[in-house]
Amino acid sequence: MSTIRVGLIGGTGLAQALVAQTAGTPHEVTTPFGRPSDTIVETEWEGLPLLFLSRHGPGHRLNPSQVPFRANIYALKQLGCTHIIASGAVGSLREEIRPRDLVIPDQIIDRTSRRPSTFYENVAVHVEMAEPFCPVLRQILVEAGRQTAAAMASAPAESQAADGRFTVHERGCYVCMEGPAFSTRAESLMHRLWGGDLIGMSAMPEAKLAREAEISYALVALVTDYDCWRAQPPGGKDAAPADKSALLKEILAHLEVASANAIALMRRAVALLAARRNELPPSPAHSALDLAIWSDRSAIAAEEIQRLAPLWARRFA
Repeated sequence: MSTIRVGLIGGTGLAQALVAQTAGTPHEVTTPFGRPSDTIVETEWEGLPLLFLSRHGPGHRLNPSQVPFRANIYALKQLGCTHIIASGAVGSLREEIRPRDLVIPDQIIDRTSRRPSTFYENVAVHVEMAEPFCPVLRQILVEAGRQTAAAMASAPAESQAADGRFTVHERGCYVCMEGPAFSTRAESLMHRLWGGDLIGMSAMPEAKLAREAEISYALVALVTDYDCWRAQPPGGKDAAPADKSALLKEILAHLEVASANAIALMRRAVALLAARRNELPPSPAHSALDLAIWSDRSAIAAEEIQRLAPLWARRFA
């Protein structure tokens, strides 16, 4: 598609890093679902319009259950967003997925319970979610990860990450929990048995709402630590408790490195989108409402059609 406007949703860590790098036109948007988390800043990367939104708001003041997900996605759609590249900090549920790694998840398990998860409260709309992340955009992120890894491997040693690693896992199952408290060890072990690879708090209902808004959506997950299934102080149960402040410092250091790596990957992904703008295969998300509106359209109130016009007006033309 020739008209591409990329939404970039910054999560924990990456949002702060991007705020320092992002200057452009601010948009103060109001929606039927309230105001978004923060001002949306319109800028440009690689010749493509880019809409940046900090998921947790200024100063990271919104916990995951308080994020106005509907307002965020609606506002991006209203500004013409066609593709969303989101980010989020996660814990690892697998030994081979290490802190500082990046993951491009392909599946998700939704364990949230307190968050409104649809725009269509007054009609029956059922979007297909078998593949919760857009396969077209995921492939762009996967290719960007490979290219970024190759570029970093050939860079001078002094410009590489402190541990010399840039690892991108090209698939994974993200378990989205409600929070804001972290998992119990029993829950963490259960998530592993379910087939979960990552644990986070922010991808849902964001991915569902993007699908309802017919926006292509994919996620870059930033691994900060191992979830508590693995945690045990060295020396066994009688060992002294771990230094919590040192542990937090370590996690923040992992997040800083992962954020820098994720920004490099996202910039390359936007460059690929720009280069292929006229030859991208259609995203299934862009036609998600084709068969999803089950209500008799003649019975849907005109006020409701107008209230949600940016999402579905063309279905009533």
